[in-house]
Amino acid sequence: MSTLTVHPENQEQLSALKVFMKAFNIVFEENKQPYNAQFINKMRLSKEQASKGETVKVTLDEIWK
Repeated sequence: MSTLTVHPENQEQLSALKVFMKAFNIVFEENKQPYNAQFINKMRLSKEQASKGETVKVTLDEIWK
């Protein structure tokens, strides 16, 4: 079949959707973390490196090579 992505605006809507899907035996999974864990870890590492001054400067000319 197909996959739907639903974006409830508040806890009440989320609860109602869960009740509805359970009542109709619709299988669903809840992803409480909006981003992939590997992505979050990469961003954390980059932020730590930047705060320590471990950065690389690239000129505009180097970007367009």
